[in-house]
Amino acid sequence: MAISRKTFTALAAGLALACTAFVPAQAQTAMPTLEKIKASGKAVLGVRETSPPMAYALGANEKYVGYHVELCERVLKEIVPDAKLEYMAVTAQNTMPLVQNGTLDIGCGPTTNNLARQQQVAFAVTTYVSEVRMAVRKDSDLKSISQLGNRTIAASTGTTAVQLLRKQERTLGAPVKTVLGKDHHESFMLLESGRADAFVLDDNLLAGLISNSKDPSAYRIVGEPLGAEPIALLFRKDDPTFKAAVDGVLTRLMQSGEMEKIYTKWFVNPIPPKNMSLNLPLGTTLRQLFSAPNDKPLESYQQ
Repeated sequence: MAISRKTFTALAAGLALACTAFVPAQAQTAMPTLEKIKASGKAVLGVRETSPPMAYALGANEKYVGYHVELCERVLKEIVPDAKLEYMAVTAQNTMPLVQNGTLDIGCGPTTNNLARQQQVAFAVTTYVSEVRMAVRKDSDLKSISQLGNRTIAASTGTTAVQLLRKQERTLGAPVKTVLGKDHHESFMLLESGRADAFVLDDNLLAGLISNSKDPSAYRIVGEPLGAEPIALLFRKDDPTFKAAVDGVLTRLMQSGEMEKIYTKWFVNPIPPKNMSLNLPLGTTLRQLFSAPNDKPLESYQQ
């Protein structure tokens, strides 16, 4: 059952702010997730509206689709087959508070697994490894991250790209003016309108935004990666039974070869709404993860 994006986005923002202060006490007494889902008869999935191909809204009927949405659906239909699935539109900023306070049963957006976030939520085994790069207009002179000094760069609030840009600023020894969009759509509009020289984000999300833009040929993804990041589904901490159930389904999908088929569906084959391909074939790092699943955080990729 898809619930109004506007209603749920407003609700999510309000609940995230109102409930964050009460998370520790609630987390200690919260009903285990599987019991909660079975008791209520529904599972609530946290999805994004503008993060193709990972999670995005499609059409006026507010259907949510994407690589991580499909993985969430596969997992939940196996471990709680009788539960109704409800989709709640969330942002990078409020996803973790809403997972912590139990509003969301599982987060299906493109969320980076890092040590700081592991203090708040738990992550499933890694299902995508992104490279943070920059999108520019095709007439731009920007080709390398070494050129970011004294430029205006767009990033989305709550994403790890913001921290990576600050780190790069220190490396360059020159200011990087970072302008923040509330979500990826707004950040892309900063690039599209010329208010930003580049937009820094995970390569797969940049490819999705470009493919759905008014003129996909007007943009390029350029430069060396600012970093590689493990992306995973997330859920409440201190619920090992739920984590084991989620990881079990994902691991079976990986070992059977089904995960690669799902990946190809969203990253190589044409995807809606414009039926364009992102042309991002399965890379070596992710292929290795599919053969040996793990939930290692970002920091292990930086060693």
